[in-house]
Amino acid sequence: MQKNGRNNKNNKNNLVNEISTADVITVSPRMSIIGAVETMAEKGFRRLPVADSGTGKVLGIVTAGDIINFIGGGEKFNLVSKKHKGNMIAALNDSVREIMSPKVLSVRENSRIQDVAALIVNKKCGGIPILDCDGVIKGIVTERDVLKVLISQDNYLTVKDVMTPSPYITSPDNTVTSVAKEMIVHRFRRLPVVSEDVLFGIITAMDIMKYVGNGSVFKKLVTGNVSDIMSVSVREVMSDNLYTTSPEISIRDAANQMLEKNVGALPVIENSNLVGVITEFDLVRVLSQGGD
Repeated sequence: MQKNGRNNKNNKNNLVNEISTADVITVSPRMSIIGAVETMAEKGFRRLPVADSGTGKVLGIVTAGDIINFIGGGEKFNLVSKKHKGNMIAALNDSVREIMSPKVLSVRENSRIQDVAALIVNKKCGGIPILDCDGVIKGIVTERDVLKVLISQDNYLTVKDVMTPSPYITSPDNTVTSVAKEMIVHRFRRLPVVSEDVLFGIITAMDIMKYVGNGSVFKKLVTGNVSDIMSVSVREVMSDNLYTTSPEISIRDAANQMLEKNVGALPVIENSNLVGVITEFDLVRVLSQGGD
């Protein structure tokens, strides 16, 4: 047992290219915003590198957070309110370079998994492109990739030790506007949806992005104004799938449930009440602090 523990700890010193995804989809900076969102929604990506079509050099990255910022009233909303005078259709057809983040946090192929985990935690990012010395993408590594390695370490932690207690919540009747603003202000990726102490589900940044990217948004566009799409209720946008956990189970079991169900977080239920939320990021943060 101790021997396995030593081997598992040594896995943290392996190189990031051993766990990363090498086949990365990139888009041109000239692609429309709606085109990029549609690609992300179809593939289930939370981030999409933007690269020069000739050289392959990465010029920026667009994330689900950028999309929420763009449609939810953050600084990127200026593209809608100022350049396009509130016309969401026109703004969605503008180029993705207008809302991408030009400063790309990246690592090299010879970076250690442990160092990448620390970077994910310190910068609070869910994924990092792997670039060569010319800035050409060679892969991408996510917190989920890192979690698969770190969770193999011996530990005795439970969900209660790691979860965020008493999390922010929202109502199923709140609008997408209000949720998006909460996500922007607090840098949330998700919010539990609760009504009369009953957990309805979780609304995520990906849910909102998929709402924009799968064509549903255009059914709401009457005047072309952003209010047409952002006034819908949370219950119309959030996913129907709801998976929960309990505070006393091991974090390894919780992590395996997240990986199996392909979700980034689990609401924590005790005596039928929501007492916390545990996320992939929480797990990476705690497990990356272990010694070599």
